[in-house]
Amino acid sequence: MLFAKSTYIQRRALLKQKVGSGLVLIFGNNEAPCNYPNNAYKFRQDSSFLYFFGQHREGLVGVIDIDNDKEYLVGNDIDIEDIIWTGFVPSVHDLAEEAGIANSLPMSALQQMVNTANAKGQQIHYLPPYRHDIMIQIGDLLGIHPLTTRANASVTLIKAVVDMRAVKSDEEIAEIERAMAIGYEMHTTAMKACRPGVTEKYIAGLLEGIACGHGCKVSFNTILSMHGEIFHGDPSLRPLEAGRLMLCDAGAETVDNYCSDNTRVTPISGKFTSRQRDIYSIVEACHDLVISKAKPGVKWLDMHLDVCRLMTDMLKDLGLMKGNTEDAVQAGAHAMFLQHGLGHMMGMDVHDMEGLGQVYVGFDDEVRPSTQFGTDCLRCGRRIQPGWVLTDEPGIYFIPALIDKWKAERMHTEFINYDLLETYRDFGGIRLEDDLLITADGCRVLGEKVIPYHIDEVEAFIAQ
Repeated sequence: MLFAKSTYIQRRALLKQKVGSGLVLIFGNNEAPCNYPNNAYKFRQDSSFLYFFGQHREGLVGVIDIDNDKEYLVGNDIDIEDIIWTGFVPSVHDLAEEAGIANSLPMSALQQMVNTANAKGQQIHYLPPYRHDIMIQIGDLLGIHPLTTRANASVTLIKAVVDMRAVKSDEEIAEIERAMAIGYEMHTTAMKACRPGVTEKYIAGLLEGIACGHGCKVSFNTILSMHGEIFHGDPSLRPLEAGRLMLCDAGAETVDNYCSDNTRVTPISGKFTSRQRDIYSIVEACHDLVISKAKPGVKWLDMHLDVCRLMTDMLKDLGLMKGNTEDAVQAGAHAMFLQHGLGHMMGMDVHDMEGLGQVYVGFDDEVRPSTQFGTDCLRCGRRIQPGWVLTDEPGIYFIPALIDKWKAERMHTEFINYDLLETYRDFGGIRLEDDLLITADGCRVLGEKVIPYHIDEVEAFIAQ
C-alpha cells in the first residue's frame, strides 16, 4: 500500500459519515485478457478501490456496512497452481489487516451479504461500473440487467467520493509531483528527439520506455503528431517533416497510480516560423492567464470564457476574427479555433473521476454543463477549491472539415474572416498544458522543473 494504514481507515470513516447509511460496495478490477486468457493487459486497479482500500491485487471487493459498523475485504485466496506461475501472494485476510479491515470473506459470501441487506431494506450503494465484467458481477448480485448498472449507481456515494477525492492531501500531491518528474523527462526527451526524418511512433516509443523504466506506465495513450488539430492523434510511422510542428500530449502514471499530463509543441526544424510564432504566442498568453487568475472561488467556466475572450482579441489582431469580442464569445464563434474545454481534474485518473459521471465531478447545482458547441466539452465548470489539481490546456486548431462546414453554412461570418482562415488550412494545431494545484490564495504549477514552453526557451532548449 502507498500510504499508512491510518490513511485508509480515516478515508473510510469519512465516507461512512458522508453516505450516512446502507451497504457500500466498492469493486476492484479483475485481470483483462488481451487476446487469450493467460495473456492479459497490464493490471490497473480501480482508482476508488485504491483510494479507500489501498490494495493492488485483482479480484477484490471492499464492503462497508454502515448500519452495522463493519468493513470487509472480499476475495478468493490465490491457489498453489497460480502461485507457481506468479509467486507468493498474501492472503485476503492479510491484505485486509494491512488496510485496517477486521473482516475478510471469500467471494462466494458476497451474494449472501447482498441478499441479507436487501431483506433488511438496506440501501445498496455502488459506483458506476466502466468494465463489462463488473457490470455483469453487479447485475448478478442485484438481479438487474448488466447494462442498467450504470444508471442505477448510487448518486449519494458518487457525490461523497467526488468530494473526497477532489481535494488532494499533501501526500497525494507528493506522489503527483513524482509523476511530474517522470513527465518532465518524457517531454524533454521528445523535444530533443524531434527532427526531420524521425517517425512519430519512434518518439512515442521513447516516452513509453521512460515511463516503464521508472516502474510505471504512461497515464494515457501518448498523443504525438504533426497533425495537432486532431485532439487525440495517434503517433504514426510518418517521418517528421521540416517546417512543421510536433504536438506531444503525454504523461506518466507512478507505480502507485498518480498521474501527470502535459502538452508541448516543438518546431521540427528547431525554429518557429513567424506564422507559427503568432499562433503559439496566443496559446501561450491564454495558458499564462490561467496561472495568474486561478484561485479558490473562481468558476472554472468563467476562467474558460476569459481564455476565449483573450484568444478572440488576439485572433482579431491577426485578422482571423473580427467584430465585438463579447458578442463573438457569447455566440460561440471562438469555437472555430478552440473546440474543447480549458482543462480537467487530475489525480489517480488522468481525467480524475471521469468514470463517476462528469456532471457530478465538474458541475453542481450552481454551474451546469453547456450545450453550446465547444463549451459543451468543458469537463469542469464549478467553483474551484484549495487542494484541487486541474490541467490548464488552451489550444488553437485549424480543422479543415470544420472550416468547410461552417463556411458552407455561413456560420458566424460577422466574426470569422474565412478568406484569411483558408490560408491556415494546413497549419495543424497548438496546445500547451500544465497541471495546477489550487492553493489557499491562488495556484502553482506542479513539478519541480517546468518543461520549457516559452518560445525563446523552446528554441534555446532544442539548440542546446
